[in-house]
Amino acid sequence: MKKILYSMMGAALLTGSVSCSDFLEQTSPSEVDKQFVFSDPTTARAALQNAYTQWLANGSVHGNGVFYDMTVSASDCEIQPEAYSAQSNRWLMSYFWGWNANETARGTESLDPGGNGGFNNTWKNLYNIIGLTNSIITNYQESAGFDAMVAAAKPTDLSQIYGEAVTLRAIAYYELTRYYGDVAYQTVPGAVATHLTNRDSINECMLRDLEQVIPLMYRPGENSSISKAYLNRIFAEGLVGRICLWEGGYQTRRTDMGGDAYYTDINGKALSFEKVSESSSRKCFYGRRTDWKTLYQKAEKYLAQAISNPGDCHLQTTDPRADTRYVSAPNPYQYAFQQTMEGVNTEKLTYADESVYEIPSTHANGDSERPYAFGRPSNGGSTSYYPCKSYGQSRFSPTYYYGDFDPNDMRRDVTCTVTGSDGHGAEALLNFNKGSRLNGGIALNKWDENRMTKPWTSKQRQSGTNNPYMRFSEIILMQAEVKAALGEDAEARQLLDQIRNRAFGSPVLAKTDAFISECGSLLNAIIEERKFEFGGEGMRRWDLIRTNRLSWAVKRFHENAGAMIAGLKANGYYTFGNGNTISNYVWTKTVDGKALNGYRLTAQCPADKKNDPVLYPGWRGQNDDWAAVATANGTDMAALTAGDATNLAIQGLFSYIDPNGAQAKALEAQGYKKQPWGINIVNNEKQYDYYVYNGYEEGQPPVYMLMMGDVVIKNANGAFHNGYGFRDK
Repeated sequence: MKKILYSMMGAALLTGSVSCSDFLEQTSPSEVDKQFVFSDPTTARAALQNAYTQWLANGSVHGNGVFYDMTVSASDCEIQPEAYSAQSNRWLMSYFWGWNANETARGTESLDPGGNGGFNNTWKNLYNIIGLTNSIITNYQESAGFDAMVAAAKPTDLSQIYGEAVTLRAIAYYELTRYYGDVAYQTVPGAVATHLTNRDSINECMLRDLEQVIPLMYRPGENSSISKAYLNRIFAEGLVGRICLWEGGYQTRRTDMGGDAYYTDINGKALSFEKVSESSSRKCFYGRRTDWKTLYQKAEKYLAQAISNPGDCHLQTTDPRADTRYVSAPNPYQYAFQQTMEGVNTEKLTYADESVYEIPSTHANGDSERPYAFGRPSNGGSTSYYPCKSYGQSRFSPTYYYGDFDPNDMRRDVTCTVTGSDGHGAEALLNFNKGSRLNGGIALNKWDENRMTKPWTSKQRQSGTNNPYMRFSEIILMQAEVKAALGEDAEARQLLDQIRNRAFGSPVLAKTDAFISECGSLLNAIIEERKFEFGGEGMRRWDLIRTNRLSWAVKRFHENAGAMIAGLKANGYYTFGNGNTISNYVWTKTVDGKALNGYRLTAQCPADKKNDPVLYPGWRGQNDDWAAVATANGTDMAALTAGDATNLAIQGLFSYIDPNGAQAKALEAQGYKKQPWGINIVNNEKQYDYYVYNGYEEGQPPVYMLMMGDVVIKNANGAFHNGYGFRDK
């Protein structure tokens, strides 16, 4: 999408205003006259742009960095694509610091703080953002008219910019406390942090600040110059919900900082906790605040405001596309993601109706990991391929795709794909050998360069697909969870129904009563619903931690994975409780999808076409005309060799075909080829079962956070040290 303007002016206004090279010390605010800069929307916007630029390119927690290494591939449904031996650091972080590459026990005390750049870089990047926003916020607060602006309690162009700065700082602290726990708290430019501050008081300060600026911000659509590429009132209200759910949830806290009394609220009052487990060796405990309901009630207030007056945001419940593929089987859930892939480098800049805030990107700037890392994989090379290489860091456990998803859930095929692109314009089967591109197993399908309005083929990692950092469905499900936790079941159920009815197309197919019964309670069902709604978006790991469902999820995962692998070994197939069967082999054949159906890029499979090996599962195929894309982009067509047979027909994906039986022989006579499928899970058994969560210890506080890196510790000059058993050097 179009970049936010004013980059050069912003650099001039704030260059030298913040120096976070040591991640702690901040220099004085800019010498530019604050009455000039913060009295005019143009100059104020320019000052804020530097902070936005850092967030877009170096956020580390929404694209590359530790989000890439750990968060998006670390739950009971999301899994690392590469082998343990190839990426042991990622596995160790992802699965609670378990074993080393030689499969010997490895405690946190032996880990090297300098061994992973994410420890230092994530800290540095987030504090750079904090430093820049601190300067902006301070200059605003010291400017004439600030008190009157706040007292007016209504949005103006100037107050909107102030609200964005406060909200961006709140995001940075929220992410820091999730990833590191207790961190340095800085709000005054030029101040040097001399100690760690407990996360509870930090997050309560951020909540206070957000409550102040929410009335000063525009909702999407209220101001024509404030698109969804800017932080806005609905996002700020949703962020209050995110912080309250995290802050009121279960966390692992340190006991080496002065005991429980170290953790205080915003007023310095000591907090008390409901403890689940405690470790004397790692000096930490796992539990939640006893006043968690107060935080949930705050979340309830602001989420209700967002839902009742959402501006231009709404849950996408219709699919307006006119193409017969979509009319015959509409899928509004997919349309919400399709909108993030449209309008890139076109005259009409678009944002998804369901997005509350999208992190914008443009072609050729190299700051978008979607879909390179978090989308449908491609085996193409780095330049002038169709599409270019897509690594595919975001992968799913086969138990999630086959066993967890109801086959009628329209989110499954949008979330998960079993095919990618060969890079020459044709569809190709993924496989369960560990690796990247076409290796690595089932991949995320929400973003696919085949589906972009103007696909980019000049260079990898430059597609320009936006990142929806918050969707309206999250606001609805957060409110449903809060309502259920507070005993307001009728309202919680109504909110859950909105999400499930959209996903299944009708209450009859949604079978929500049965789903709640299976989950054991309405609250559990809402938490589990998030697993299907946000698959591959990096939320599941945090959800399991904050809701104390980690132990349950670990046991269930290994039971399901173990049973699947045992069945594949013994019988060549395994059938899950929902009726889906995974087999050791499938049969595939390339066909001309355009000649068969009129198009190469397939959509939602109609209910009466689920026996069609080209259309089911849906949301795959290839761009209808890669040759036209090549011509429009002026790129080399030498890599485009697919011809007309661009689609993959798949037999045996959900039902067992005996490799030596008559059906297999008949398929092979028709040109189908037997391909390894579940057998590669068997051949990589440890990667799909044993190594997953192998650092989790039952009855012990989960160590899910990052250590502060060696550079961070060194530059702190003794001001603080690592906890949770991590060493400092």
